[in-house]
Amino acid sequence: MTTKRGKKVQEALRGERFTKSVVRVKLSPAEMVRILREKNELTQSELAEQVRATRQTIIAVEAEKYAPSLELAFRLARAFRAPFETVFHYEE
Repeated sequence: MTTKRGKKVQEALRGERFTKSVVRVKLSPAEMVRILREKNELTQSELAEQVRATRQTIIAVEAEKYAPSLELAFRLARAFRAPFETVFHYEE
């Protein structure tokens, strides 16, 4: 069974527009990394190679077990051709 949040993530992956009645969800950086990786049709290994990290590091970032260094965060954003602020944000 897909959750409401899961459906929104699937819509984002397909590039579908959200209707006005749907509340936009702010995704965590870990979720953004996974979504952008999948949207760019990259495996964890391929992304790791592009950003000069290990596959285990990518797995840990996506699982929110590891916060990437600033250098790795910039490499990830560059690999996705996305603004840094789109992938990573800080909430107080």
